Amino acid sequence: VQLQASGGGLVQPGGSLRLSCAASGSISSINVMGWYRQAPGKQRELVVVITTYGSTTYADSVKGRFTISRDNPKNTVYLQMNSLKPEDTAVYYCKYSTYGYESWGQGTQVTVSS
Repeated sequence: VQLQASGGGLVQPGGSLRLSCAASGSISSINVMGWYRQAPGKQRELVVVITTYGSTTYADSVKGRFTISRDNPKNTVYLQMNSLKPEDTAVYYCKYSTYGYESWGQGTQVTVSS
């Protein structure tokens, strides 16, 4: 499975960005897709994931500010990020996983700065 992420960029604190991640290849009908992020000098961490059925798991740090959604026919997930903070600055990675398999996207930079 290949993942193509887009939508990163530079935004001021309090601003918004929308990330997209499209999966292609042999897509399982049951899978989990979502976003992780890695800030300089820190470990990669979960942001949010969503199952095929729409169940979600959010990191506490983004609850109420970020919203994930998915379009199953298009094998695409979207991450709407609102009220962005400087601490949200990181490379955001899309991930796809199913039974016994996972794939990562190339990463997209999100920078929150005035």
